[in-house]
Amino acid sequence: MLYAVFMSSALPPFPPPHEPFDTSRLLEVGPAPEEPCLRADAARNRARLLEAAARLIAEHGVAGVTMEAVAAAAQVGKGTVFRRFGDRTGLLMALLDHSDRTLQADFLGGPPPLGPGAPPLDRLRAFGVAVLYRYAEQLDLLLAAQTEPTRRLSHPAVNALRTHVTMLLRQIVPDADCELLSQTLLASLDPAVIHHQTRQCGMPMQRLEAGWIDLVARVTGTEPPR
Repeated sequence: MLYAVFMSSALPPFPPPHEPFDTSRLLEVGPAPEEPCLRADAARNRARLLEAAARLIAEHGVAGVTMEAVAAAAQVGKGTVFRRFGDRTGLLMALLDHSDRTLQADFLGGPPPLGPGAPPLDRLRAFGVAVLYRYAEQLDLLLAAQTEPTRRLSHPAVNALRTHVTMLLRQIVPDADCELLSQTLLASLDPAVIHHQTRQCGMPMQRLEAGWIDLVARVTGTEPPR
């Protein structure tokens, strides 16, 4: 595995509410713009609920995450969970939002080849492998939280990934339709596709990793690494 060092087997820890967050370095992947800024106590309650949900996933899998179970684990009323997240999908999306921010921080400011400092072709290869392994590790959560396709493909987190891939492609193949090619590349990393390949077809992750490297080479007209 070329870049498995970037992967973690669990959701990253949630920062405490008072921890500063350098949003200027990140693309927008958080709550919808109409959601007001949270008060300090509301932010603490939100983090507490997400931590409870993460514990439930670790102990019982995604099926164990219900609004009632999260409320009980966080020792709050069920109405509090519904007011904060709307429904179960909203709760799961909030869990993924934290993971999305961590991934984005890695490719925007982490060490190369995933982060800045490496040639764009190396970064594109590393990016796909990083996404592939992160998605594979959180596959049940990703599938449970998926909305219908038109909403999912326009989600800010997906837009952030597409923007990054488009930027790298413009440095590698500036005369190509990089926006369209970025969507083609990201389609191979769709969680439903990864689920089909790994769990229904029994493909090992090493094969998917090699497939991404080969796909990048063919799309960009470059030689794969030896």
